[in-house]
Amino acid sequence: MMGTDSMTEFTNTSNADPILITSSVGRRGFLGGIIATGALALPGCTSLGGLGGFTLTDAIREMLLLSSDRAFARLTADGGYWDDQVERVGLGRIMGTRGDVLSRILTSGLFKNQLQNAFADIAIEGAERAAPLVADTVRTIGFANAVDLVRGGPSAATSFLRGSMGRSLVEVMVPELGQAMRVARDPVLGQALGALTGVDVGSIAANFAGEIDNSIWNEMGREEALIRANPEATRNPAIIGVFGTAARF
Repeated sequence: MMGTDSMTEFTNTSNADPILITSSVGRRGFLGGIIATGALALPGCTSLGGLGGFTLTDAIREMLLLSSDRAFARLTADGGYWDDQVERVGLGRIMGTRGDVLSRILTSGLFKNQLQNAFADIAIEGAERAAPLVADTVRTIGFANAVDLVRGGPSAATSFLRGSMGRSLVEVMVPELGQAMRVARDPVLGQALGALTGVDVGSIAANFAGEIDNSIWNEMGREEALIRANPEATRNPAIIGVFGTAARF
């Protein structure tokens, strides 16, 4: 991610656009530096020669890296976000159970709260598993329709990325979530899973992964919209150059 502390410009000897390589500054610890990366210009992208050699692809990639960084920081923080999400989605939908079955499991309000907390903790593990896949895809994906993405709606780039990745986040999270449920030492979760009939852990993991997937993309889209609304606040030259008030696009 581009920072304001240091930035070095290197000029290609080929006919490709200039490449800006920047140092990673102040990255989130939970990602272990996975998202920290320089913006890679792709040959053939629209170049903004008057803005330090940035391309539209640079700006889109930088915006997606920043929006995903912010989104995953919230999604992997203890408490708060997932506590609310699990309650909103509902345990019945997450566990794939009918109301009468769930009512037999949730014998008290305390039991329900504890079970929601257990699923919130597991959701954090799922988001942590998905984060590096999103970062890797942002670094390598091509944006053939870069102009349309720049001129698009508040979350156009996020929607494009989601369409390109399909169900890959769900597929990578399901084994992780299933394993987390099987080895969980939370007695409430173990009791709830043991009380279910006709529903296996794999099915619950698949249901839950779908909900986490939706949350990831919703949060990234929300962050993209905030960046587009105030690109100057990012202090990122590529983002400001393309999405700022003085930009041509």
